[in-house]
Amino acid sequence: MYLYNSATHKKEELKTHTPNHVEMYTCGPTVYHFAHIGNLRSYIMEDVLEKYLRYVGYDVNRVMNITDVGHLTSDADEGEDKMLKGARREHKTVMEIAQYYTDAFFEDCRKLNIKRPDVVQPATGLIDDYIRIISRLLEKGYAYVAGGNVYFDTSKLERYYVFNDHNEEDLAVGVREGVEEDVNKRNKNDFVLWFTKSKFEDQALKWDSPWGVGYPGWHIECSGISMKYNGEYLDLHCGGIDNAFPHHTNEIAQSESYLGHPWCPQWCHVAHLNTSSGKMSKSKGEFLTVSLLEEKGYAPVVYRFFCLQSHYRKSLVFSWENLDNAAVAYGKLIAKIAALPEEDGAVDMAAAAPLQQKFRTAMDNDLNTSMAVTVLYDVLKAKTNGATKRYVLTDFDRVLSLDLLENAARKKAEQKQTTPASGGFQIVSESGETDAQVEALLQARCIYVLGVRSSAALASSLSYYLHYMFENVRLITTPSTSEVFEQLVRISPQDAVIGISFPRYSTATGKALQYCREAGAQVIALTDSETAPIARSAHYLLTAKSDMVSLVDSLVAPMSVVNALIVALTSRRKHETAQTLERLEQVWDQYHVYEKVHI
Repeated sequence: MYLYNSATHKKEELKTHTPNHVEMYTCGPTVYHFAHIGNLRSYIMEDVLEKYLRYVGYDVNRVMNITDVGHLTSDADEGEDKMLKGARREHKTVMEIAQYYTDAFFEDCRKLNIKRPDVVQPATGLIDDYIRIISRLLEKGYAYVAGGNVYFDTSKLERYYVFNDHNEEDLAVGVREGVEEDVNKRNKNDFVLWFTKSKFEDQALKWDSPWGVGYPGWHIECSGISMKYNGEYLDLHCGGIDNAFPHHTNEIAQSESYLGHPWCPQWCHVAHLNTSSGKMSKSKGEFLTVSLLEEKGYAPVVYRFFCLQSHYRKSLVFSWENLDNAAVAYGKLIAKIAALPEEDGAVDMAAAAPLQQKFRTAMDNDLNTSMAVTVLYDVLKAKTNGATKRYVLTDFDRVLSLDLLENAARKKAEQKQTTPASGGFQIVSESGETDAQVEALLQARCIYVLGVRSSAALASSLSYYLHYMFENVRLITTPSTSEVFEQLVRISPQDAVIGISFPRYSTATGKALQYCREAGAQVIALTDSETAPIARSAHYLLTAKSDMVSLVDSLVAPMSVVNALIVALTSRRKHETAQTLERLEQVWDQYHVYEKVHI
């Protein structure tokens, strides 16, 4: 497996100190508030990495800290302790805050299918370990006491900043403007190993030490926790890219100075989640949480799918539109899996092998989850039976953790329980979602509407209203089979088609929808029953029953479905539809299109 190494700036084959064993450390949360979805992107990708390492046969020991003391608001040595700030905000003790938000963090992880690390260690639990490490650094001359605090002396290192080539002048205190410089430091890049009351008189958490009552610095905590549970040789260290400096830089400095040998050869950093205004952060008020996503109707697994569609080293832009697109894509994927035959023979391992290799090739290339996700669709298109496809999808989901088979089974069960009412109408998709056809139309590049003979009127009415909401709508009403295919020849997987057919069923409509499905387009069928010919080609089925016996076909029930579909689409495109109608009203008035009657 090859991973990009932030320390060497290139992809490198993962090599471990002990064969077939990975000592892995991931920086955990500072538990003063809820984790926002930008934070959680890093944990999702780290989770995928751990699961993939296990998938290919590594024994993994993953350790994570919980920062409940020592992390200042500047990420360096300035500002106030984030934990104390959170306690004041909520009028609780620091430990109450820590426990509450630790529990909240792991509940978010559970919802996102993030595995709990093998070791989770709160920083406050290893004070003696930090004191021992700091004492040794003082003995070796890598640290000094000034103003009551203990500082690491970066001037004693041949190379301090390892993740990028920066000039010394660029490494300002805390790498932030407007931060008051600590006059106790010998060098501006020096950092605090231990704070005494000289820093904060009102610090809530403090312990006795050889240098006075105080508490550890943020950076020493991760070094101490890792060395206790990972040992002296760490194989892989992960975290968000914002931790590269100063946090990870300082971890390397103090750990290697203490140990006397190289500490961690491989560093993996996950890029930011951005909004239209830049990096998502709590300080900017962009506080999007898993709970907020749920309140807005998004399943947490959809956000995980959204993250996996992008490479971990690329900044990912969050918007509600982008999340909507991910939700639609995930729904379609689940629908396709749900449509797989239940009883379809034995697993064909010969057919499964090349698909599994394709998945491994993607993941071995710097954890390329976006390419791995595309392999899911390759599985569904593969020329093999349903049993084999389900086996391979289950195998991949050991890493991706997208609940593919579970959600497909749930949707299929829901679909089986749904039966149309006599004389009424119903909308059903392959996934069991009653609004999935709306999403299919909203996402379509072009919408084709097909109806001939008595169904032509329905198609014409539907097409008329669709033009108010969509730019590219094509109405096909010709009864000629050849002309129907001529008008559909450019249909693609980016398109959707609505086919309408009632007894006597049009052969041309049935053949046309079959062609559209084979071309990859989303097919919506409006007919009288699930056994109608066009139902076999439909991803989404809309049924309208009429028990009337008459020379004239009754269009009341199917027109009700058409109206319901139009209303559903309008509710999703209120703004665009209102703007279109407003412009039309102006044009109609200007050119006297309609007669106005004054009563």
